Amino acid sequence: MKVIGYIFNEPYLRKDEKIFQKVAKKKNVKLVMINTAKDLVDAEIQKEIKECDIFFNNSAEDFSLEIAKMIEVLGKKVIDDPKNFYFEEDKWLFFVKCKEKKIPVPTTFLLSENISIAKKEMKEKGIWPLVLKRNEGTCGEYVDKAENVKEAEKVILRFWEKGKEKLPILAQELILSPNYRVTLIDGKVVQTAIKKNHGWKSTGVYEKKFGKFGIDSELKKILKKVHKISKIKICGVDLLKKDGKWLVLEINAQPAFDFFEDEREKLVGKVVDLLKRESKKSN
Repeated sequence: MKVIGYIFNEPYLRKDEKIFQKVAKKKNVKLVMINTAKDLVDAEIQKEIKECDIFFNNSAEDFSLEIAKMIEVLGKKVIDDPKNFYFEEDKWLFFVKCKEKKIPVPTTFLLSENISIAKKEMKEKGIWPLVLKRNEGTCGEYVDKAENVKEAEKVILRFWEKGKEKLPILAQELILSPNYRVTLIDGKVVQTAIKKNHGWKSTGVYEKKFGKFGIDSELKKILKKVHKISKIKICGVDLLKKDGKWLVLEINAQPAFDFFEDEREKLVGKVVDLLKRESKKSN
């Protein structure tokens, strides 16, 4: 019987955890729940680590990532590898890698932390309106748009004040498009979801109306390249369309499986199957 460690960070078991437990039982897998929101005794967690064949990290919390790093240092495999989280959390790094591999992306530039230089950069680019977003993922919390330099300055200063520090901010061309999500498991498309937004913002928690869409040959090639540069086993790729062409917006590790409730258990089953395969490789 395979033993999978499940890392999460919640005060209670959410539906995700309950479905994972149900599917693991069906597939004859023992699940060891590691809740990083609770006090962890070093001796206890080391015992749990030794017991498990492989780990699945279903939390982007900093402390959970530290536990995942520790697990890897102790010689056990974690899906997804904490090193690959750079491609989820660092939007600028992901953009640069996409440009290097000729993956189509929206026009994007990194703003200086000096507000005067940042304003000069935006004036020189002359791309309006702009979407301003913090470089690290925030479920749409630090995302806003600006029609001109004056509005952009207000947004940037508000982000810095709200976040209590001058974290890097990206400026990106505003593309009025639905948000297209493709969920990949081990490089294979397992689900598509189109977020039918009514306003300009359709990422994060701002939209809950979904449909499906087909994968054409152009998109298939793009997704293959994205999977290759990210090396993330379980991910959601967000895309936009401009003039009928696909553009990659960002990649998300630990993608949501709740776009379509009737497919949720099936997707968790594919994750468990992947973990079983990967545990054999690491033995």
